[in-house]
Amino acid sequence: MSLSEHRQAIDQLDAQIVKLLNERTQHVLAIGEIKLAAGEEIYAPHRERAVFDRICKSNSGPITDEQLRSIYREIMSSALALEKTMVIAYFGPEATFTHQAAIQKFGASLNYAAQKTIGDVFTDVSKRTADYGVVPVENSTEGVVTHTLDMFVDSDLKVVSQIVLHIQQCLMSNAPLAKIKKLYVHPQSLAQCRGWLAKNLPRVEIIETSSNARSAEMAAQEKFAAALGGALAAEKYGLRILAQDIQDNTVNVTRFIVLGRQCSPPTGDDRTSLMLSVADRAGALHEAIAVFRKFKINMTKIESRPSKRKAWEYFFFIDCAGHFQDAKVAKAIAHLGKHCNFVKILGSYPNVD
Repeated sequence: MSLSEHRQAIDQLDAQIVKLLNERTQHVLAIGEIKLAAGEEIYAPHRERAVFDRICKSNSGPITDEQLRSIYREIMSSALALEKTMVIAYFGPEATFTHQAAIQKFGASLNYAAQKTIGDVFTDVSKRTADYGVVPVENSTEGVVTHTLDMFVDSDLKVVSQIVLHIQQCLMSNAPLAKIKKLYVHPQSLAQCRGWLAKNLPRVEIIETSSNARSAEMAAQEKFAAALGGALAAEKYGLRILAQDIQDNTVNVTRFIVLGRQCSPPTGDDRTSLMLSVADRAGALHEAIAVFRKFKINMTKIESRPSKRKAWEYFFFIDCAGHFQDAKVAKAIAHLGKHCNFVKILGSYPNVD
């Protein structure tokens, strides 16, 4: 085929794609009306997972599965925006990794609201000022975000989905590397890049900031300043990326959770988050977690936090494989109630790699 013939074929295919996308969206809008009438949530993580699995299974290339998921993310994002004016609150400010994670999950068509604190995100979703919230819960190198866990003590919100973001730290500036004299950096980004900075910018003055976005904003205002952060921050503040993937640990992953009010049905590959407290006596915790072994359930994480209500009293946060509606998980939770003073299901949601 000639160049013009290829282009003509593309034009014809584009017309078909636009027609089919609008037909698809009409069905989505009809489903949305049914959901709203029934008092159900518009966003359905289990359905999202099924769509991604199905399209990737039928994909024969040359588009990669990752590229196809990105395309469908925006298709679903635009449909969600047409179904309902949705607001996603996130721990801000704008252009941070949490903002990036929120866009990765919900796409570019929805409304995003940056909040100053993790508590503010919980409050927005609880008061229905926002439909969903996105907050960080743990980093593979820096550990858990304790404030997020603490908020669940008094909150009735549920974990309805999760986001795993591979953190790629970038050095950004409008000055050449050799002329950088000052580096603005958030303490966590600094901790993740100390080795690279010691090797490549050993004499640079380091100034800690409140966020990666603030670092980029400050660097953009000075001639020989730089910042560490994500590509989204560089784009927002008009900085050039001088080096990327400069974190010392190549496996640098942050897990974020999506806060909502209703958990979705089981998908067959889910994770459940629980919070519990045990009696202050020898062997109490051992008896509680032995339940998971009894029912052959993989416990993937356990963290302890002071209750802040009574000295030396702790809450334990546990993640396990399965959905709370699965028979063996339900039995395990029922047995936990016999060994614990308090058991709370924080949510069940589709697993992600």
